[in-house]
Amino acid sequence: MPFVTDPIGIIGEEEATKMLEQKGFKVLEHNWRMGHLEVDLIAEDKKTIVFVEVKARTCILNGKMPEENVDEIKMRRVIAAANAYLKYHRIEKQPRFDVVGILVDRNTNEITYRNYVEDAFQPKTRTISSGCFSGQWKWGHRNKRIGK
Repeated sequence: MPFVTDPIGIIGEEEATKMLEQKGFKVLEHNWRMGHLEVDLIAEDKKTIVFVEVKARTCILNGKMPEENVDEIKMRRVIAAANAYLKYHRIEKQPRFDVVGILVDRNTNEITYRNYVEDAFQPKTRTISSGCFSGQWKWGHRNKRIGK
């Protein structure tokens, strides 16, 4: 299942997986990685492929709910990973970027809060698709090369 070793992170990703499945999505990947990039969950239905960032916490940090802690840098990294995934798998489905926020009681591991944010962010500079890969980067994944 998940690559995450933090128990709170595992609980959060398992809950996010259930939420996706309840929405009719099939989860394709848990913690998909390529180089230094990673996407927590990747799921699809007939029309859409969804890249999901999961934020699981035991408390509210700096007055922000877990899902509000996805900053611009994290968004860019998830978008870059999505580009690589789409190119690697030659996927033409419409991509979407969702965020799931989970609060877990530290003592009981009970989920006290969950929020699924569809279409939480979008690429700002270019369209995501398997055809948009510029070839400027070379990615290695499971002994295959992506790019030029």
